Amino acid sequence: MKPPQEFESRAHDNVLSYEAQISRVAFENARTALRAHSQLSIHARLAELSTLKHTILAHRSMIIARVMQEVGKCRTDALVAEILGTLDWLNWLEDNAEQLLKPEKVKTPITLLGKQSLLLHEPLGVVLIICPWNYPFHNAITGIAAAIATGNAVVYKPSEHAPCEGLIEQVLACSPILQALVQVVYGNGSLGSALIEQQPAKIFFTGSGPTGSKIMAQASRGLIPVELELGGKDPMIVFADAPIARSVAGALWGGFTNAGQSCSGVERLLVEHSVLDRFVDSLVKAADKLIVRCGDNGDADVGRMTVGFQRDKVIEHVQDALDRGARLRFGVIPDANSLTVRPIILDRVTPDMRVWNEETFGPVLPIMAFTSEAHAIELANDTHYGLCASVFSADAQRALRVAGALEVGGVSINNVNMSEGNPGLPFGGAKKSGFGKLRGPEGLLGFTRSKAILIDKAGSKIEANWYPYTPRKFQLFERFIQALYGPRRLRLLAIAWHGLRLEAFSQKPRD
Repeated sequence: MKPPQEFESRAHDNVLSYEAQISRVAFENARTALRAHSQLSIHARLAELSTLKHTILAHRSMIIARVMQEVGKCRTDALVAEILGTLDWLNWLEDNAEQLLKPEKVKTPITLLGKQSLLLHEPLGVVLIICPWNYPFHNAITGIAAAIATGNAVVYKPSEHAPCEGLIEQVLACSPILQALVQVVYGNGSLGSALIEQQPAKIFFTGSGPTGSKIMAQASRGLIPVELELGGKDPMIVFADAPIARSVAGALWGGFTNAGQSCSGVERLLVEHSVLDRFVDSLVKAADKLIVRCGDNGDADVGRMTVGFQRDKVIEHVQDALDRGARLRFGVIPDANSLTVRPIILDRVTPDMRVWNEETFGPVLPIMAFTSEAHAIELANDTHYGLCASVFSADAQRALRVAGALEVGGVSINNVNMSEGNPGLPFGGAKKSGFGKLRGPEGLLGFTRSKAILIDKAGSKIEANWYPYTPRKFQLFERFIQALYGPRRLRLLAIAWHGLRLEAFSQKPRD
């Protein structure tokens, strides 16, 4: 069947009809491929992903160049975030997926004596993965690899703002099986809606909150399960006992990596009042040394922003903050005609400012002071979002205590954005940052359907809870329940006695 990307639009075509056709073909192709490869063992699927891993490693320079060109990342950002993280995930799957996907023996209670319990992890079918523009390679391969490892097929739609057209297909060409199981389609939100109408087994969406809400509403009409990884307004909390130099370096990278276009980057900086001035002065000096440039040879620190509408939001948030009394400690209001935005540091920020309570998604660090541990927690949790957070303190017990009180999905202690860096940990948020997990055992099993199996012996015995019901059976059940859940003295003996009497009585026919 013709790949969906080979269909060409005509000026007179009805756009909705065209998108419906692309969507239908993509799902038909994926379902056909899934039937053809449904008997592939987990070992065979992981072998295909191993081939993919080595292909990515061998062609990393090409991948980096495409991402830099389309997204605007600096070279080291692209290497570390798009390549290293992706290879790390593929390596984790090789080491762990087979064990995690094996049938699990589950403890069987004494009420089901003589029986065995199993839990199976089965493929969902054809899943729909919709990814954003900020990490176009890493996000795509992370979801695709998890889906393939668990026995699914994929229809994948990248963002229209940075589709890196042909890149995913190019690396998947290392394996005819992967080429068949993964269908890539290109288009905007209306194509995404048409894809949902094809009734995928599950939808995995990463992107903005408003778009996630629309996807969930449409999916609910078809009872399609969804996992949503949405925005964040992640706080970084710096206590007075934290080493200043490391905390400053962490804030700098956490706020400005990928030009601030990371949902788990630092969007709010909370510094203990007693060290605020010293911290901000050090932060400004460090920011002044950053090299901002895209298309570099590995010497730039911050690349350009990706899309104009996000730059415009940065301008709006910074101007709103300045109008409300914030102080611009570093940077300038961005040029509305350029995507190159120098890092911006604001202090004297208040909670009513948009830069503090809305997701900015740009290279902006707004700073507020806190006076106590409780105050820091209160300020950090005062948001609709709950994706990630960072806590810097020399007191490990305090850092853990604060981490436990934060309403987020992941916390890095004395580091920034690192809970996401471990492929063995689940990544996902709370509150309006979405639900469901990526990566880790929990994320991998999100691509499966659990099936409970209970195994009994073949024989002639009648179960105690089967018909006929009689007053005597009711009495025996009452005594058995009392033995099970009553006083512990002689409990096992009583359970055995009443259980055997109940079983023996159940073999008798009704008089």
